Amino acid sequence: MMTADTQASTSTGAIRIEAPNPAASNVSRGIICMIIATIAFAITHALSKWLVGTYPVGQVMFSRSLVGFATCAAFLLPVHGTSVFATKIPTAHWLRGLSQSFSQTFSVLAFSLMPLASAISINFSAPLWTALVAIIWLKERAGPARWTVLFIGFSGVLIVANPGLDSLTLGAIFALLNAIMLGTVTVAVRGMTRTESVNTLLIWQLATVLVFHSLLLVFGVKLPTPRDLSLFIMCGLANLVGQVFWTKALMLAPATAVSPFFYFMLVWAAAIGYVVWGNVPTPALMAGSCIVVASGLFLLWHEAQAKRRAKVA
Repeated sequence: MMTADTQASTSTGAIRIEAPNPAASNVSRGIICMIIATIAFAITHALSKWLVGTYPVGQVMFSRSLVGFATCAAFLLPVHGTSVFATKIPTAHWLRGLSQSFSQTFSVLAFSLMPLASAISINFSAPLWTALVAIIWLKERAGPARWTVLFIGFSGVLIVANPGLDSLTLGAIFALLNAIMLGTVTVAVRGMTRTESVNTLLIWQLATVLVFHSLLLVFGVKLPTPRDLSLFIMCGLANLVGQVFWTKALMLAPATAVSPFFYFMLVWAAAIGYVVWGNVPTPALMAGSCIVVASGLFLLWHEAQAKRRAKVA
């Protein structure tokens, strides 16, 4: 695979080494970071699914948040001190933390009730919900192309969710609630990146989610075995690694370049689900996933084209 660091080309029979292309290099690094993030998130979801089979959901969520916050604080606080918490919009951070607490809890409940790949596939409808919420809440204009891709994308969600004659399965409902919450959070924090640093966003997210997940401990706590304790720690660390590399990917390259690779998580989830739980992907899952992923990618491309035309105008 040719990298952007050194590229060889022929000119009049000779080989010369071109200067590195920083932009191309950043895109390559961003893609690598995004793929690493998908692996970390897939491991996080698999460990959460495994642990919630034995331990209360609240304990799994709190331990994951505690490990992530403690690790992040150990790196950030010695360097930045408490100034990393400095913000003029604390209410926005608390609301974001509340939304993400619900979102993460819904996702783990979905994983506990349905195959890993199926739940993640439904979660991938979050960009569609983001667009829908933006239309309703932010009064953004939506043309025929946007409405069409939303309709097609949601039809893919229904195929994956596989509703019965009467209702959706409980696991699919939790997965849909998670996707809706993710879409809402995305819209709500669009303006936060204008005033907040990445470190501030990360530490506030982990701290607020930790506070809200601590409330779930009232539903029960079970003393873990030494082996399971190591799984709790691995789950929290994997989640933190995913968050860091996902953020890094978006810092290094445009979202249009790296976001398509986020869908690799479905591949890892399907592989883990097959090896650990023996879940064989069904034709409905594969077809619905393709529709959801294609709709998300088209929506991403369509929004990027609209922004480009706006800049030119």
